[in-house]
Amino acid sequence: MVLALTVCGIVVALVVLGLFVFGLRRRLIQRSGGTFDCSLRWDAPEKGDSGGKGWAYGVARYNGDRVEWFRVFSYAPRPRRVLERSAIEVAGRRVPEGEEELALLSDAVILACLHRGTRLELAMSEDALTGFLAWLEAAPPGQRVNVA
Repeated sequence: MVLALTVCGIVVALVVLGLFVFGLRRRLIQRSGGTFDCSLRWDAPEKGDSGGKGWAYGVARYNGDRVEWFRVFSYAPRPRRVLERSAIEVAGRRVPEGEEELALLSDAVILACLHRGTRLELAMSEDALTGFLAWLEAAPPGQRVNVA
């Protein structure tokens, strides 16, 4: 009986510690400001495929001329993807369709982009999208920016 209670106590403590580390990591990512909720689909399919597969929920952070994207459900301290402003080409925007409506947040708008030849899609709120497009267009003089 004592062994069972000890094991249960250890399991509960590990779960609480794991949740605490998730919260602490998110707090550290957001500490410098300039963050927004952003789902990402890397190597996105061509137009016409609105399946909900491939989306990962995350947090994006502006860092100079880059956007760093972190998975929410990860303990990694480093960003999973880094998008450079000069390499992002906006191909269009759309609203979620079909299964995507279930895979994304309710107010999400999808921005189709190319980054160094890789097709990707970013899903974010309308406010975050406005800020992201303004950040893209605010490139320093001489930098190429491709916003559709």
